[in-house]
Amino acid sequence: MDASVRKSTFEPPAPVPRTVPPSRLEIIRTVLRNPLELWGTPSYTWPWIVTRFFGQTTIIANDPGLIRHVLVDNASNYEMSEIRQLVLRPILRDGLLTAEGPVWKRSRKAMAPVFTPRHARGFARQMREQSELFLDRYQSDGQGVVRDVAVDMTELTYAILSECLFSGGIVSEQGDFAKDVDDLLHSMGRIDPLDLLKAPKWIPRLTRIRGLGVLRKFRELVRRTMDHRRAIIRTEREKAPDDFLTLLLELERPDGLTSAEIEDNILTFIGAGHETTARALAWTLYCVAHCPDVREAMEREIDTVTASGVDPVEWLDQMPHVRASFEEAMRLYPPAPSINRDAIADDRYTAPNGEVVEIAKGTTVLVMPWTLHRHELYWDKPRLFDPSRFLPGEREKIGRFQYLPFGAGPRVCIGATFALQEAVIALAVLMHRFRFETTPQTNPWPVQKLTTQPAGGLPMRIIPRKP
Repeated sequence: MDASVRKSTFEPPAPVPRTVPPSRLEIIRTVLRNPLELWGTPSYTWPWIVTRFFGQTTIIANDPGLIRHVLVDNASNYEMSEIRQLVLRPILRDGLLTAEGPVWKRSRKAMAPVFTPRHARGFARQMREQSELFLDRYQSDGQGVVRDVAVDMTELTYAILSECLFSGGIVSEQGDFAKDVDDLLHSMGRIDPLDLLKAPKWIPRLTRIRGLGVLRKFRELVRRTMDHRRAIIRTEREKAPDDFLTLLLELERPDGLTSAEIEDNILTFIGAGHETTARALAWTLYCVAHCPDVREAMEREIDTVTASGVDPVEWLDQMPHVRASFEEAMRLYPPAPSINRDAIADDRYTAPNGEVVEIAKGTTVLVMPWTLHRHELYWDKPRLFDPSRFLPGEREKIGRFQYLPFGAGPRVCIGATFALQEAVIALAVLMHRFRFETTPQTNPWPVQKLTTQPAGGLPMRIIPRKP
């Protein structure tokens, strides 16, 4: 660990753990408003909790051994939670996040080659180029501009994703993309009261009606993109980019993927694939703005590495302070704050101390990165933003199932390496040229939708550092 960097004492905003269990009505209200405000002190201090929500036995799993058991060792006994699917499948259908069984296996196998660490490294140049192009909007008279970096990071990560995976074939779409994504996630990516009651899928969810128009817009965009690329492949194959989009379309066959499955996966990556990274980048800039020592260490590192002329493909390994700050932001504000599974058959887990957790068929197991990452059993001063936890020499002490920003097991995030590299490159480019400062209006509050989002946005003053 770099001894020149003092430990941070900044505690970013987050709900205070409840000390009194909520009533049934409070549970409903809180889940609909912001599930992050539901959790009480036991969720941050006990290894697991067995409770009942609406007649459904639920285990909140914080113990790393129990988490490994459910997500890895006996993963075949656990399927995607019914409530999670009721929320996400109307948006993503058979995309990689929501598909199950043979459809998921086919899709995962088809897409895996694009996201190997070796292949992801090949995207470094495009990531840097798109980040540098993005800087144009921050030009000012030297006094800086105030912008909502939550919106900006959504647009930046979309530009990077579009260029790397779709060769820029979607960027030409006009409109307020960041607002469309926010509207989609705000209305469609949230729990409806009927989901809690596990009402039949055919009953309309009134809370999601507003998002149907945006969803139709996104799907029409995907279809036009697919049709345009198909035409190129059909008439001038040599001119078709060898990217993610072409790969998927060439898998359109009886033993591969259907047209509908390809559409669902493209929508998954456009609508959600960049969203997690965007939120984590915005939270990183916000937290770093409150920690001058951390920011200065990052700036020194960025300036040194970029001045050396080293290829951006090496930045992930050569910028440990930048990576550590991003990973710490994902600890405090995990992009996916919950991982939900339902037990297919009876199961049990025996902890090292001999305690046994009985998991009956139909039990819902909640693995909550939000509570796990802030848990007092596994972290020192867990509510503080302290990137030194993730610097070399300290990062190795963090257990694999203690920190789950990308999940774990067979359904671990396929784009984890892509996202880490993208984040380090984007932060390096942005912070090399600009310094991000908070303003009196910067008062974010974490809210769980599909991702951990800052309610009220993240307005920040962006001041030039270098010409």
